[in-house]
Amino acid sequence: MPDHSSAKKPELDAATGDASKGDVASAHTASDDSLEQEQAEAAPSLRLDDALKFFGIASTGGHAKFLIQQGKVRVNGKVETRRKHRLVAGDKVTVLGEGFVMEFERNPEP
Repeated sequence: MPDHSSAKKPELDAATGDASKGDVASAHTASDDSLEQEQAEAAPSLRLDDALKFFGIASTGGHAKFLIQQGKVRVNGKVETRRKHRLVAGDKVTVLGEGFVMEFERNPEP
């Protein structure tokens, strides 16, 4: 059985017995930041709404949001209604009969 005696426990408020919100929130934020950083380094990605603008399917962010929320966008054959959905290499996006496949190029190091 693992030894958890060295793990930091949140401080308890003497009056209420509740955990200190600051300690819990900061621990949660730190792990979220490191996870996001690892994912960003692992594979390049692009938000769905930004991809629609980049490929000229949507002229503005509002137009991209409208298309996505109306269910007009499919990613890999499934309707996607989250505009912040991260597209990775190989994802197939179709909007109103128009489509594209995501590809990324690495920039050479200076």
